[in-house]
Formats: sequence, structure tokens, C-alpha cells
Amino acid sequence: MDSGYLATPLIFLVQVIFGFYTLMLLLRFLLQLVRADFRNPVSQFILTLTTPVLKPLRKYIPGYRGLDIASLLAAWIVKTIEIAIILLLSGAAGIAPAILWAIPALVYLLFMIFTFSIVIGVILSWFQAGYNHPVAGVIHSLNAPILRQASRVVPVISGIDLAPLAAILALTVLKMLVMPLLITLFNMPPNLL
Repeated sequence: MDSGYLATPLIFLVQVIFGFYTLMLLLRFLLQLVRADFRNPVSQFILTLTTPVLKPLRKYIPGYRGLDIASLLAAWIVKTIEIAIILLLSGAAGIAPAILWAIPALVYLLFMIFTFSIVIGVILSWFQAGYNHPVAGVIHSLNAPILRQASRVVPVISGIDLAPLAAILALTVLKMLVMPLLITLFNMPPNLL
């Protein structure tokens, strides 16, 4: 049997498990950055999942001007481990490339977080019950700084707020400009994103 037979599902599992935890760490960083309500059940879920890793790190890595540096460092470490395991399962071991390639992977994940959170926010706005859902509060806190900037450029037209569309377009164009530069700079295979 081909060694890739088992490697493919293992790589998938590594990407899901480590990717989910990296997402939680980045969300914790972002929610603290935007001063989201941490009494929200979704925020509490993120806190509960990430505190066991961040508590020991915070003894050595303090925050800086409201930035949760420990969360960013933990996200980078988890993403590095994920990429290193994927390389190992693919037959191309090496921790040094994984350390570097984790940086563009995290930037890509940040773009995806904001893009999808804006889409989710728009979908939730279509339903009256969506405004009261705990996810809506977190999404609103996360998107408010971006949508505020977009609203300055694109006004409401005939009662329709086009700021989310403008924000998604801007994020997509920015991602198209930044990601190829990072991939080239770090000599990263695009399939690792």
C-alpha cells in the first residue's frame, strides 16, 4: 500500500486540529485587541480553550500596549508545529522552513477570519433572531473597526449598507497583493496555506 494512503487523512486531521486551535488563539488576540465583551458565551469558549496554553506563556511574555503578544506567539508556535508535522508526513522534514512558513500562513488566516466574519455578520443581519445570538456580538465586535472605515468610503444607498461588500472587496484585493509577496519572500509552497 502507498505511504500517501495514510498520509493524506493524517495531514487532513493535523490541519483540522491544529488549524482550529490556531484560529482560537488568533481570535483571542483579535477579540482582546477590539475590546470585545468577554462575558459573551462565544468569548468564554475561546478563553476556556486557550487559557491552558496562554497562562504559562504569560509568565514570560507580557502584553504590550494592549496587544496580547502571548496569543500571537502561541498561534505562531501551533502553526509551526502543524506545518512541521505536515512536512514530516509528506516526507520533507524540517523545522526551520516550518518556523518561517508559519508567518505567511498566519497572515492568510487573518485575512480569512475577517472576510468570513463579515460574511457571517451579513447573513446574521438578515434574521431578526440573529441580532441576539452570542455569535452576533462577537462578529460585531470583530468587524466594527473595519466596517466603520468602509462606511466612511461607501455610504448607505437607498437603505442598503454596502460597507460589508466594500470591506470584503478591499480585504480580497489586499490579500491578493500581500500573500504572493509573503509566499515569495519566505519561499513557501502555496499548498501549505
